[in-house]
Amino acid sequence: MLEIKNIYKTFNKGTINEKKALNGISLTLEDGDFCTVIGGNGAGKSTVLNAVAGVWPVDAGQIILDDIDVTGIPEHKRAKYLGRVFQDPMTGTAATMQIDENLALAMRRGQRRSFKWGVTKEERERYYEALKEFDLGLETRMSVKVGTLSGGQRQALTLLMATMKKPKLLLLDEHTAALDPKTAKKVLDLSDKIIREEHLTAMMVTHNMRDAIAHGNRLIMMNEGKIVLDIRGEEKKNLTVDDLLQKFEEISGEEFSNDKALLSRN
Repeated sequence: MLEIKNIYKTFNKGTINEKKALNGISLTLEDGDFCTVIGGNGAGKSTVLNAVAGVWPVDAGQIILDDIDVTGIPEHKRAKYLGRVFQDPMTGTAATMQIDENLALAMRRGQRRSFKWGVTKEERERYYEALKEFDLGLETRMSVKVGTLSGGQRQALTLLMATMKKPKLLLLDEHTAALDPKTAKKVLDLSDKIIREEHLTAMMVTHNMRDAIAHGNRLIMMNEGKIVLDIRGEEKKNLTVDDLLQKFEEISGEEFSNDKALLSRN
């Protein structure tokens, strides 16, 4: 479903602020893989997701999505293949528009626009049923402006919008980091449910080691722009945070450094 072939990315090349963010990354995700991505500060986690999304061009290498070489395709054209949920709950929705209007925009992604009635009765019925599954009371508030919702409600809505038209790949970029623990768990559970039921291929960047182990069928750890661990199957199911830290230290020869991740290890 996704092939990342030997990609490199350096920011501010040739300046005092030069930073090699990706250093020959290669990764293949099969159809239905749910891969969690963890690593220290500046390891390249979000940079990989941005490379796949086309936020900026890579310096070298290839990105192939469902047999389509998207390496040279700009972000706005690549978006029709992808669903994405960002760390900031304020990103990904239009705050001044109603809930049903935001969902209608998501439904029309990749379609030709025309002058016609904005949201039909049939669409509202579909949105009602979809929102009801979230158990957040949003199905009875579809005419409410999205800007009045809580961060967790907006993130849940963004998740629904990102997956309404089944994407070839779902990108979750620390999408629960700005939420309180109870709301974060709710959004993570919803993510699991949607990915499982819709048989989506997904990548989730997280700073939380427990979440990285508990979710998905595959875990990769990055360090200095490279993948240093790739764990899946039974090995991942039996993994503990201490195991993960030990493996990292054995492979990289250094201690894992990310205060946020270490604080969330228990």
